[in-house]
Amino acid sequence: MSWLLLIPLAQWTIRIVMAAVILRRRFEPTTATAWLVLIFFLPEVGLVVYLLLGVNYLGRRRARTHRLAVAQARSRHDPKQLARHVVRPEIDPQQRNMILQAERISGNPIIAGNDAELIPNADALTERMAGDIDEAKHHAHLLYFIFRPDDVGQRLADALIRARKRGVACRLLADAAGSRAFFRSTLHDDLLSHGVEVHDMLPASPWRRKLARIDLRNHRKVTVVDGTIAYAGSHNAVNEDYGHKHAGKWVDLSARLTGPVVSQLQQLFCEDWAFETDQPLTGEDLFPPLEHTGEIAAQVVPTGPNHQGESFRRVLIAALSAAQRHIIMTTPYLVPDEPTMLALSMAADRGAQVDLIVPKKSDHPLVAAAGRSYYQSLLEAGVNIHTYAGGMLHAKTITVDDAFALLGSANLDIRSFYLNFEVNVLLYGPQITQHLRFAQQRYLSQCEPVVLSAWRKRPVFKQYAEGAAALFSPLL
Repeated sequence: MSWLLLIPLAQWTIRIVMAAVILRRRFEPTTATAWLVLIFFLPEVGLVVYLLLGVNYLGRRRARTHRLAVAQARSRHDPKQLARHVVRPEIDPQQRNMILQAERISGNPIIAGNDAELIPNADALTERMAGDIDEAKHHAHLLYFIFRPDDVGQRLADALIRARKRGVACRLLADAAGSRAFFRSTLHDDLLSHGVEVHDMLPASPWRRKLARIDLRNHRKVTVVDGTIAYAGSHNAVNEDYGHKHAGKWVDLSARLTGPVVSQLQQLFCEDWAFETDQPLTGEDLFPPLEHTGEIAAQVVPTGPNHQGESFRRVLIAALSAAQRHIIMTTPYLVPDEPTMLALSMAADRGAQVDLIVPKKSDHPLVAAAGRSYYQSLLEAGVNIHTYAGGMLHAKTITVDDAFALLGSANLDIRSFYLNFEVNVLLYGPQITQHLRFAQQRYLSQCEPVVLSAWRKRPVFKQYAEGAAALFSPLL
């Protein structure tokens, strides 16, 4: 048989076999369509990409390991058992569905008696974290998607080394891909030489993952000190000016948390530590007595690809469904799926004001182009879109009426919905919601509105480019 016949025969074999594989998988229709388009037009490329990226779970061995790690950690420190020793707050009817959805996904109940200090500046956050680590008596736990050997990373590493010299147990988890530069640096070696325990998360190599999706990442950003103080939000352990310079400095928001909710973030760190190291953490100092430090009710909601149903999208839709008057959302990456688009549109249909804030310039042009393809539909549905011109807006926040707020690591995109390990903190009550909304209003003051009439008149070539990018948005 001629080689000229073998090539198309192989291509059509790939198309037919992969079509059967994709249709048998329980993909959403838009995702299945994107894969079928890629396989049909570029069969060889599509086959390779599917083998590397087509499975949005950890792989059987890794998923089983993760379940065992979580089960072992929770057998020692069950969140519901810990919560029995604190006061459960009165539940507002408007918040009820949100609370129940978050608890169903995370296993973490709502807990009263917390305090939250919002910190937008990376330098101020680093100084505060280093100060708390300097005061640590038992342990300091850090978990970051990006930990870099720059000024911020150096300052945190120095604090960990000082703590280790005092006999404090110091542990650092950093994502293998996001923190690649750190693991190749002398800073990594310096931490190890001083006794700081450092481990990479989700090593990104095909043979390590056994054909599971290699770009699954741990996108969480968490610090816990002595089980009494925690930090969570969108800041990585990195300078504000890292990455692509054309988008400007990164604009983030994190919270310093005290009170019983810290135990839930500590529990999360223990689970991730056991998963990556096969070394479960033990000791009474991990979970000290839960004391009230404020008036905020809170709930930690980790999500990830370890369980297909535990999607950040469920949390998001529950939040949007609870809104009666006003929603403000900030996200660096906007690639919504159909249910999210529907939830946003329905909120606007109910008469709620929906304000969506995205960066004017992005560090990921393809993702930004895919996101812009959704603007017209959202604007026509009554959603207000604002582009932030003060830098690369990276804060991931939601406020709903005066009822509750969400702050964490998850973006409004497919990666955060299904692929990344994320963590968000739900904060209930008018005081903290208004506080977070004040930060959002500062972003709005540096925004330009997207006007529907002008948007419809943008150049045709941009419309086609954005439409083409949107075809592959389920794969981004």
